[in-house]
Amino acid sequence: MINPNLYNPYRKKSWQMYSKKPFLLQNEYLCTEKCLLMSNIRITKQFSFETGHALYGYDGKCKNVHGHSYNLAVTVIGQPIADSDHVKFGMVIDFGDLKKIVKEEIVDVFDHATVFNKNTPHVELAKELADRDHNVLLVDYQPTSEMMVIDFAEKIKQRLPENVQLHSLKLQETATSFAQWFASDN
Repeated sequence: MINPNLYNPYRKKSWQMYSKKPFLLQNEYLCTEKCLLMSNIRITKQFSFETGHALYGYDGKCKNVHGHSYNLAVTVIGQPIADSDHVKFGMVIDFGDLKKIVKEEIVDVFDHATVFNKNTPHVELAKELADRDHNVLLVDYQPTSEMMVIDFAEKIKQRLPENVQLHSLKLQETATSFAQWFASDN
């Protein structure tokens, strides 16, 4: 194996330490803007929220109103911004921007809400709870983790910048149970 420290044209030179172009990557090797344009990077942000639901017509305990401490992992993919004059230079998406999207579309809507399928008799229970000032969401699907993750994917995709794509979602309902959505499967 060749020792990369003996001869490597990409190894940083002391005079280049503070140069904007090319710039340092991993404090060892130089990377020009060209290498950024060729790299797709996945970044993930994790969220948690508390939500109740009931599964109408289900043959087990989950037909009753109950809740979960959900964990949602959102992974997006894209190329880091290569324009060194851009305020988000080197980022696929600012984690704060991704957080804002997911909080507005998912977390702030579903946190401490009870979700019911609006096409079932549960709508009567939902109305009763809403009349008592409870946070109730009526959706047009059975509120399983599988269906919720599909709903979340559609909502998040609509808000992402065009240079960033949703790669995957993982919605964890319990410590041992989760549903996953992958763009490559859809």
